[in-house]
Amino acid sequence: MEDEHLVIMDETAIRRALTRIAHEIVEKNKGIDNCVLIGIRTRGIYFARRIAERIRDIEGKPVQVSDLDITSYRDDRKTAAAGLKADIEIAAAIGDLNFSVQDKKIILFDDVLFTGRTIRAAMDALMDCGRPQSIQLAVLVDRGHRELPIRPDFVGKNVPTSKQEQIAVSLKEFDGKDQVTIIHQRGQAG
Repeated sequence: MEDEHLVIMDETAIRRALTRIAHEIVEKNKGIDNCVLIGIRTRGIYFARRIAERIRDIEGKPVQVSDLDITSYRDDRKTAAAGLKADIEIAAAIGDLNFSVQDKKIILFDDVLFTGRTIRAAMDALMDCGRPQSIQLAVLVDRGHRELPIRPDFVGKNVPTSKQEQIAVSLKEFDGKDQVTIIHQRGQAG
């Protein structure tokens, strides 16, 4: 049996969610002064760039955007030296971060929030770069099942799921289309 795929956000729903999130970010931060948008690779950076465009339209000025590769910070990745990160790994994690995070309001972007472990890894990577004034979290989809006490500040859509279901986010920049799909896994043959 094949898995069942159900579209829960189409291009229009994603566009509306991003516009709403942009307005919420501007409102919560009373503008964009001292704000930096950072997208977690891979789809988080496209999410952050789209929000930056909307904020520029709202505020009439650009907001700084960068990406973050958290691969070396993941707790499911085995490292040669347990608990230690080489300077080269830290530099690689920061990606295109060409500015200081010190005393900045960081808005972190990811496509789907699930257990919270990706966000924890991203916060660890950011803290290795300096001490931000604050870190806020924006996600396109919050599917629940947190293993860590992490809560998003800005959410495109809350989608309660079972652990057997998956959420697949497709964005034009990476996947050729804008769509969020929930995948219901069928019973497996035994």
